[in-house]
Amino acid sequence: MHTTVRLAAPTRRRFLQCAGRVLLTIGPVARRVEPVAAQSFDIFDRSIRDLQAAMTARQLTSVQLVQFYLDRIAAYDQTGPGLNSVLSVNPNAIANARALDAERKWRGPRGPLHGIPVLLKDNFETMDMPTTGGALALSGIVPKADAFQVEKLRQAGVVILGKVNLHELALGLTTISSLGGQTLDPYDLTRAPGGSSGGSGVAVAANFATFAMGTDTSGSIRIPSSHNCIVGLRPSAGLSSRAGIIPFGHTQDSAGPMARTVADIATILDATVGYDPADPVTAASRGQIPRTYTSFLKRDALKGARIGVLTQFFGDAPEDQDVGGIVRRAIEDIEAAGADAVDVAVPELTVQLMASNLLVQELKFYLGAYLKNAPGSPVKSVEELLASGLHSAQLQGFLEGASAVADDYLTSEDYRNRLAARDALGLAIVKMMNENRLDAIAYPTTRRIAPRIGGNQIGSNAGLSAQTGFPAITVPAGFTPGGFPVGIELLGRRFAEPTLIGFAYAYEQSTRHRRPPSTTPPLGAGPTQSTNDAPRFSPEPGALTFEAIGKGGDSDVPVPFDVLGRFTFNSGTRQLGYDVRTSGASPDEIGGIYLHRRASRMNGGVAYILSKVSRSPTAGVVTLTEGEAADLVAGKFYIAAISTKSPRLNARADLAPSTR
Repeated sequence: MHTTVRLAAPTRRRFLQCAGRVLLTIGPVARRVEPVAAQSFDIFDRSIRDLQAAMTARQLTSVQLVQFYLDRIAAYDQTGPGLNSVLSVNPNAIANARALDAERKWRGPRGPLHGIPVLLKDNFETMDMPTTGGALALSGIVPKADAFQVEKLRQAGVVILGKVNLHELALGLTTISSLGGQTLDPYDLTRAPGGSSGGSGVAVAANFATFAMGTDTSGSIRIPSSHNCIVGLRPSAGLSSRAGIIPFGHTQDSAGPMARTVADIATILDATVGYDPADPVTAASRGQIPRTYTSFLKRDALKGARIGVLTQFFGDAPEDQDVGGIVRRAIEDIEAAGADAVDVAVPELTVQLMASNLLVQELKFYLGAYLKNAPGSPVKSVEELLASGLHSAQLQGFLEGASAVADDYLTSEDYRNRLAARDALGLAIVKMMNENRLDAIAYPTTRRIAPRIGGNQIGSNAGLSAQTGFPAITVPAGFTPGGFPVGIELLGRRFAEPTLIGFAYAYEQSTRHRRPPSTTPPLGAGPTQSTNDAPRFSPEPGALTFEAIGKGGDSDVPVPFDVLGRFTFNSGTRQLGYDVRTSGASPDEIGGIYLHRRASRMNGGVAYILSKVSRSPTAGVVTLTEGEAADLVAGKFYIAAISTKSPRLNARADLAPSTR
């Protein structure tokens, strides 16, 4: 049993183009173990109910189901389109599935999740796999116990298939990390997948698992669900435990399911909700949980409902119109299903959202406490994480802001005022809903589609749920003219999950907007788009050359290997070609090679992953931003080859102008 609360979101631009491919983890596991059943049951894009029925009818085994997903991960995540959503695969997945198949034959299934594979966002603690938050600093750290919701899922009979990438430590909306790199959206490989649960969203959309688990501090379940044409639920505050999840902030953190259908969401929710003494806020859920959420899956649930259309969340900029138009048509579909829709507004909503926001303010305390108590963590605070450079360079400003928060902030007047503003916002929403006799509020999950890789996520409407503690569910609502998915979000009063599930199911069944991405079709269906071709690099006349020669690093422990790098920079294209080698070490001693960018500290965060495998030499090309190009010339870049024993053990060297 958990005895402490370990609770688990927006930043910017491009880096980590050369994402780590975790081939060493995935390769050996993804080999074929046994063929799909002779009946050729079609697993692709099937729901939990479909898969469970096939296993009951002996058309399918859990082992075959696991192998199906492993084959797709091998084909599409690290090769093919190279979505880069999976950080690691559970080496015991097949064995666990085989044991569950045997149990099914012996005494029957435990329930609807028996033998069903799940992928977990890598901030859920797992006692048999590393839990890293996507941070290089936490690579290889294996917790002593499962997160509460993971434990509940295991009890329900799921197979933990692996861990997926996230925006590092859940601190952003575009899913890039120093450990995993940049995840791509399968509906448009030039765009980010949303975040911070982007790996979860991509994995579900691409059929890498039956469902995934995500966390949400300010949109991190709902935004990637919208951008990946799936369903995502942020539960009410107190419905589902956060114990055993790497925390962002106690007040706004939440965790919940991401799946391809509303029915699957209801089934997963049944298995993961409930009181947990390690997360005291869950005491509020007593008496609020129905026997099963699946009993609210009714096609006519919208008949007679009143839905408020929150006009302030549609936006009036030209860039908001594509998404807004799709969601307006979704409202018409909701009316056609029997509901009344009325336009509503909340007085001074923007001001109230700003006053009640708690993101950077709590990070130092809750993430800091987690790092301090995590066995084996090489960093014990946000300040130590910053000083180590074992984080993404993209998080530098956010972490600096968090570290600068006053040590006594949680007893400050500003903190009390923000908590009071959250209560006031919740009361304002309930008052507006009561005055208009509303059952739910509807609006675009985000006003704009995902940004291109390197851009910022703009137009999130996620704060309303996060800053009131009210539940919200996003459902596919259609596609833009360019083919990118759009979601509609429904928000209800606290613990109104049954109502939201009913409405979402009725809308989903009457419209059926879910469509798998064309980049990850059924295996053998034809060629797929690839992003893995190595970029070509040709030095231009007058190109700048740099070299880096390093022994040892910032650790007192001697490092038994050296690193040497040669670099050529084309200022016109901002392409940086590299050839990096290590010496004095066997391949299994090198845990990766990283290009770091300093800001105001001796160590800077990871800007690019040059290699995540034991390979020397490592050669390739990355394209720098304008700011990075200026910092390269200013001498702010260095390379580091890390030891497999610890990321703190490394050989490193500054990039300096070549004298040759």
